[in-house]
Amino acid sequence: MSDPADQLYERLLVLRCQTGDEAAFTALVERYTPRLRYYLWKMLGDGKADVEGVLQQVWFDVFRAAPRLADPAAFPAWLYRIARNRTALRHRNKPRPSRPLAEDDLADGSDDEDYSTADAERVHAALIELAPEHREVLVLRFLEGMSYEDVAQVVGSPLGTVRSRIHYAKRALRRVLERMNNRE
Repeated sequence: MSDPADQLYERLLVLRCQTGDEAAFTALVERYTPRLRYYLWKMLGDGKADVEGVLQQVWFDVFRAAPRLADPAAFPAWLYRIARNRTALRHRNKPRPSRPLAEDDLADGSDDEDYSTADAERVHAALIELAPEHREVLVLRFLEGMSYEDVAQVVGSPLGTVRSRIHYAKRALRRVLERMNNRE
């Protein structure tokens, strides 16, 4: 979301949501749910019901805490921080082996794919094989389009750590993709 008019519209939605405007909250939910669902799916690796349950909890937390958000421009990073905290809580409270969710079970969170479906499927499969901390920073930075600063805010790490983690995550992703290509 780099369009200034779009950013202004989103900030206005957040401000209206903070005053209790249900239509504004609904607009934010519709705007972010597909991408947030994808993020949760990549972080949880659980079934669709688990992803949907955590997604509901995230939006409930957002609804309750929105009036306390000081800077409407920080909404995306704040939202993903809530989602990250919910996934951590989910992992702590219900540890169990995860199974990959079929991509057909989820709404497509990307409107403007510049690559083929086969390439996208290969990248998504490779992401699943990465360590959770690598997968998370790549999803936030490249699929969600967050700045390094926003990623650092979401994951609660210093900017230098995030830059380093993204560097090593890209290297790990490249190795996984090369291994997948060699199998074919």
